[in-house]
Amino acid sequence: YRGTHLDVARHFYTVDQVKTYIDIIALHKMNRFHWHLTDDQGWRIEIKKHPRLTEVGSVRKETLIGRHNVPEPHKYDGTPHGGYYTQDEIREIVAYATDRHITVIPEIDLPGHMQAAVATYPELGCTGGPYEMRCTWGISEDVLCAGNEKMYEFLEDVLDEICELFPSELIHIGGDECPKTSWEKCPKCQAKIRELGLKDKGSNKAEHYLQNYVMTRMENYLNEKGRRIIGWDEILEGSASKTATVMVWRDHQHAVNAVRRGNDI
Repeated sequence: YRGTHLDVARHFYTVDQVKTYIDIIALHKMNRFHWHLTDDQGWRIEIKKHPRLTEVGSVRKETLIGRHNVPEPHKYDGTPHGGYYTQDEIREIVAYATDRHITVIPEIDLPGHMQAAVATYPELGCTGGPYEMRCTWGISEDVLCAGNEKMYEFLEDVLDEICELFPSELIHIGGDECPKTSWEKCPKCQAKIRELGLKDKGSNKAEHYLQNYVMTRMENYLNEKGRRIIGWDEILEGSASKTATVMVWRDHQHAVNAVRRGNDI
């Protein structure tokens, strides 16, 4: 695995720009293209079963200028930013990469980093909204409602189409930076916690183990389709299987933990 990562959710790249990027990584003998397609600031891939994801979730009204972790007031550019790839364009880019011996690994980050989805379909969030597309960076508390069965149906719909478009055995499902504040207040999430018999344990609260449930459920769904997951190193805190690949982004100790656990990193 010799890979690079391109985030088109925060800033959109055209098809031609993505192809140029693929040419560059091919020149450097890379063989994996990790394509971060969705996040709080934009949903960039057409999902035919849920067309509003690109009708609404692909455009934010403006973009923060500079860093988000500086004293307010923040400055914004006042310019809408958007764009997405049709499924035909996705196939075109996957074929272009394949011709250059590069496997495209899509990332649909969940259950956090989903503000574009809940802004489009407010019923997927804990409060029902209203939500707006995120115009700044950082971590959003507007995450998917883990107690709502319709949310799981939504994710399965999305992953079905992802698997149709990307032949890669590995599918990235994120798992990072998911605040639990909305889950702590949400009747549906609290009911799911009771249903699953989840309890606080050590420094982790029951809501932490609720995220483990979400990730494991999605991993099992993809395993049934012959796929394996990659997740950010937060999946080590849960019950991810030994077949899950861990992408370490915080510090080297997480890599050590993954190796000791028997996971690829």
